[in-house]
Amino acid sequence: MKHGHIFKAIVIIVFLITASCNDDFLETRPLDGYADPAVWGDLSLVENYINEAYSRISEPFTSGRTLGMIVDEGHYRSGYQGPHSHTRSLLTPDDIPGWSMLTRYRSWPDLYASIRICNVFFGNLDNIPAQTPEQEVLKSRLTGEAYFLRAKFYHHLTKVFGGVPIVDRAYAPGEDFNIARSSYEDCVEFMVNDLDMAATLLPLTHTGAAAGRATKGAAMALKARILMFAASDLYNTEVFPGYLHRELIGYTGGNQQQRWQRARDAAKEVIDLGVYSLYNRNPDPVQNYVEYFISRETEEDIFWRYYTSAIWNRNIIGRTSESPGWFGGGFNTPLGDLVDDMEMADGSKFDWGNPEHAALPYENREPRFYANILYDGATWRPRDAGLTRIDPIGIVQTGGYEEWDETTNSIIIEHGLDSPGSKDIWLSHEASYTGYYLRKFSDPAKLHLNESQDGSYRWLRYGEILLNYAEACIELGDFEEARTYINMVRDRAGLPGVTESGNELRERYRKERRIELMFEDHRYFDVRRWVIGPEAYDKEVSAVEIVYELQEDKTTPEIPTVTAYKFEKWEWHDRAYFHPILRTEMLRNDLLVQNPYYE
Repeated sequence: MKHGHIFKAIVIIVFLITASCNDDFLETRPLDGYADPAVWGDLSLVENYINEAYSRISEPFTSGRTLGMIVDEGHYRSGYQGPHSHTRSLLTPDDIPGWSMLTRYRSWPDLYASIRICNVFFGNLDNIPAQTPEQEVLKSRLTGEAYFLRAKFYHHLTKVFGGVPIVDRAYAPGEDFNIARSSYEDCVEFMVNDLDMAATLLPLTHTGAAAGRATKGAAMALKARILMFAASDLYNTEVFPGYLHRELIGYTGGNQQQRWQRARDAAKEVIDLGVYSLYNRNPDPVQNYVEYFISRETEEDIFWRYYTSAIWNRNIIGRTSESPGWFGGGFNTPLGDLVDDMEMADGSKFDWGNPEHAALPYENREPRFYANILYDGATWRPRDAGLTRIDPIGIVQTGGYEEWDETTNSIIIEHGLDSPGSKDIWLSHEASYTGYYLRKFSDPAKLHLNESQDGSYRWLRYGEILLNYAEACIELGDFEEARTYINMVRDRAGLPGVTESGNELRERYRKERRIELMFEDHRYFDVRRWVIGPEAYDKEVSAVEIVYELQEDKTTPEIPTVTAYKFEKWEWHDRAYFHPILRTEMLRNDLLVQNPYYE
């Protein structure tokens, strides 16, 4: 590409970003405001244009924060009120606290700006050259990517708001851009049609510089996920009595079982491609699971994004998830509720009421416990900077150590390096309140204070597809088939297979999905589509207190007493199954109808 074209591409992309931040949700800026004909006549520039749409996909761990902190996976220990407003259902048409900062699931206008990028592409499709076989292949691929990306942006909108206005072209000045919300069913069909089109245009795999871009399998997998959402109870049962616009938040006719069959078929089509398989390169299930999430590209990946140490903000995942005792930010701290749902090594349920479990709660747990959770006594990695003099090995210390003070003839408590009371670390107030830290996604070989890690984030992976297929089988009563696919995931995790049927299998599946996909931005939406808000939110969430209690001979033991306790009250209101449309958008477009219970 000539240097002049590179400069022009940069200018166009900067202009796009500026325009998208300033316009309203339909982005009424005229096409010729930035659609220089030179762009559409140069496929390299067109590819750069599509890259801008890719860059607008929600990113994981924005500023170290995840959706897991506003559902019963994790806890945000700061005084910032955004997460706490979500865990108490305090969303209003005037404020959705912290949503963009927490998740980068962008706002309503920002998502429509992203959709407009795709629509501008489609509006100029006839101007894009395809004079050689190579150009035809590239044009076809970019068209498929635009369909995929548009569907992905609409999926973000629909899973948060329900039915939204369908905008399938770029509007010009003077046009009436007030559009009513389409029904949820129409939105589902629009996304499915886009993804079907994408699947016909996209290659099965990519190599070289194109690796990580959308493929046929990615389009099919996203379609399967969307159809699973569409078949779920939130969209097929009466959740909001008295709401007059049910078509905006779910189906008003048809058959839920037929929708589950459609979801099952779509997931099975991905499986039958024969392109993907579970990552299973290491015979040790703990190390295998760890390796998968810090690897760059594997056979399990369907749609992912590469991150390099140069652009990943000094490893925003590892650095911010770790304890301040490793100079981390202490975000994404797992709740005791999540940890307690992780099984014993033999597949049985962990139970604080079992004296053996309570005495040694971190022994004989399932492999994903050790792969995902940093708990008191776990060996992690050497400490950074001067803390190696205190802890040369790198042992997680979230408890308190009782010691005998000879001068006062009394017990004093020395707090561990990773606990809120530690006097040896910076910003001890950023330490976990739950007694746990997140290990998942972090490379233990990196000293994250000074080093960053290369890696990838998976938006779609084969493990999820197996579970999606199993869920559809359960809802259709095919329990044997469901067990087969659930047990594929469990076998990879080093666990015995499930044997239940009926409602017991459904509950076992939901626990399995909760653990396998933890902190991958699924649980927040699973709680909603399953209509189990009270179960996840209307409760006191739990943590652990860890004390190395002084023995009779006034020595500190090696094994602590671990006690589970309730430490924070959450609340649930049914309106939180959907987000409110912000009042600013309602005032811009008087055809919009608000979601239930937000008037």
